[in-house]
Amino acid sequence: MNKIVSCFDLNAWKYGHTLVLEVYKITNNFPRDELFGVTSQLRRSATSITANIAEGFGRYHYKDKTRFYYQSRGSAFETQNFLIVAKDLGYLDKKVCDELISRYTELIKIVNGLIRRVSMRNNSISP
Repeated sequence: MNKIVSCFDLNAWKYGHTLVLEVYKITNNFPRDELFGVTSQLRRSATSITANIAEGFGRYHYKDKTRFYYQSRGSAFETQNFLIVAKDLGYLDKKVCDELISRYTELIKIVNGLIRRVSMRNNSISP
């Protein structure tokens, strides 16, 4: 097991980052008039996942860390929502949408593991 020295070493951040890049690629094909609509919202929610993981990693207290990891998880659900919106508007193929939804579900599970790990550390500290 590799030692984790930065947020970029976390599996949740790594996996989330690959998905951010995919979201940017697929949204390049969205209509230009959606640049400040679905395109912007989808990109923002996707980047928010890794941004919150990074910010949580940088926090000193376990409760702060956990709070940001929960925010990250919420942003993953938000991203799934916007993927469905994009599909329903005809901007995204159903097969591509389903695959991305599945991958974001996997990311949510990874973030849940991160939350559990940090919560266990917090609970093991005596007052």
